[in-house]
Amino acid sequence: MMQIQELDPDRLDMAANMLKAIAHPMRIAILKHLEGGKKLTVTQIHELLGIEQSTTSHHLGILKDKGVLCSRREGKNTFYYLKHDVLSQVVDCLERCTCGE
Repeated sequence: MMQIQELDPDRLDMAANMLKAIAHPMRIAILKHLEGGKKLTVTQIHELLGIEQSTTSHHLGILKDKGVLCSRREGKNTFYYLKHDVLSQVVDCLERCTCGE
């Protein structure tokens, strides 16, 4: 088992910032829509969530800034996707923890 002294403070800080970025209902929903390697545009995400496009862009910016999402530009569209596929396991864990509550 890893000892607390062996943990890298920079990595712990990065992990905490990623969790803070995810800790919002709309951002959790965004991650859920991007599971399974999906790549979606701001327009597609805002339509799926039923929120304003500017609000969607704001949430995507936070998730990208904190290392949760990546983006790729194709023509006029920017596609967003999970930086690490295993992040969907965080969402799955949250679903299991809140199921039936």
